[in-house]
Amino acid sequence: MKLPGPLLLLLGGVIVAAALTWMLPAGQFDRRDDPATGRRVVVAGTYRRVDRSPIGPFAATVAVARGFVAAADVIAVVLFVGGAWIVVDRLGALEAVIGDLVRGLGSGGLWTIPIVSLFFASMGALENMQEEIIPLVPAMLVLGRAIGVDAVTVVSMSAGAAMLGSAFGPTNPFQAGIALKLAQMPPLANGGMRLVMFIVATAVWIAWTLRHAIGVRHHRQVSDTIGACQTPSAGVRHRLVLAVALTPMAAYVYGVLRFDWGFNELAGAFFIGGCAAGLIGGFGVIQTLNVYVEGMQALLPAALLIGIARAISLVLEDGRVVDTILNAFADALRGTPAIAAALLMIPVHGLIHILVPSVSGQAVLTMPVMVPLADLLHLHRMTAVLAYTAGAGLMEFLSPTNGALLALLAAAGVPFQKWIRFSIGGVLLALSVFLTSIAVLSLRAT
Repeated sequence: MKLPGPLLLLLGGVIVAAALTWMLPAGQFDRRDDPATGRRVVVAGTYRRVDRSPIGPFAATVAVARGFVAAADVIAVVLFVGGAWIVVDRLGALEAVIGDLVRGLGSGGLWTIPIVSLFFASMGALENMQEEIIPLVPAMLVLGRAIGVDAVTVVSMSAGAAMLGSAFGPTNPFQAGIALKLAQMPPLANGGMRLVMFIVATAVWIAWTLRHAIGVRHHRQVSDTIGACQTPSAGVRHRLVLAVALTPMAAYVYGVLRFDWGFNELAGAFFIGGCAAGLIGGFGVIQTLNVYVEGMQALLPAALLIGIARAISLVLEDGRVVDTILNAFADALRGTPAIAAALLMIPVHGLIHILVPSVSGQAVLTMPVMVPLADLLHLHRMTAVLAYTAGAGLMEFLSPTNGALLALLAAAGVPFQKWIRFSIGGVLLALSVFLTSIAVLSLRAT
């Protein structure tokens, strides 16, 4: 089955979302301000029917424009980070440093994959990295060509590893962190078990990526791989340019953990870093700004996909059917045995994530309902948290409403259906880690 292009796919999602507002009854939960998370959360047991608010064709079209406004911070970071990396690339710093890396590894060039995967998995675990990878795609593709692997491998060892790290990372403040707060559990609850889950899942994903990379590299001689990288060695200026460009990311990770920074701070930091890199690399002020703008223009298609993806959830929210769908899932789980309910929470969260593509948004929507449900079923509250991180986190790999994923695939030239065929096996292997852990917790609680 051939799927349409990412843009048509997302526009079709807007149409389907609008149709659901005509087909489903409207309803909503009460919400309250939660001082622990600083967010408005759902009050369990308060679902009620409300007046219908179906979305017509014109309102759905307007929602597409509103999606760009709602996703403005994400779009901004894609454009500003992209502009900075294009400056670095035009200076030749990326090509030179990557060339040194490939030549240093020699015939063991595939060792680049676990090194890069560990980096991105760690970033996913620390700050839920995903959109920030889109501007890095050109540099990653250069690295992939140098070691003789295809674009699917490049996406897997970068975005795939980051999404897996986000799902399993015990320190992810935007996913597990919010869910644990809403479950009234300490941030490092069951930290040892969750760390082991992260290590095992990351190892599984790296092995899956290497398996694919070896397959696509089978017909290529190692000498050709090394010879494909005929770049000059990185000089002091190249390394300084790259260090300046990476400094905003390091500052951002520290800012997220210490000062609650967001995407706006990341965009501003990279604007400074990109301009500084251009000046250090020998570009004048005018040339630096011109190249920066060209880099931002190259990322406009990715920004377009992100804005339209956000429009899907806006249509469902305006039509007042998100809570209706959530309540239906919760009602279905209440009548099942405890362990079965624990395992069924995973696909339920996965389906909800297609409708609510923000992991943090889904946490504040579902956890106030799922945590009391876990209590009623005599399940460990960590079971509800792990079910959410598994369902929402792993659905990031497969969801057609994940605008960042579709934008990244488009930038790498990987068709969505090809990514699904590759990633589904790795996702299922990683899911087994969650299933085992949830089953153990369920048996312990019962």
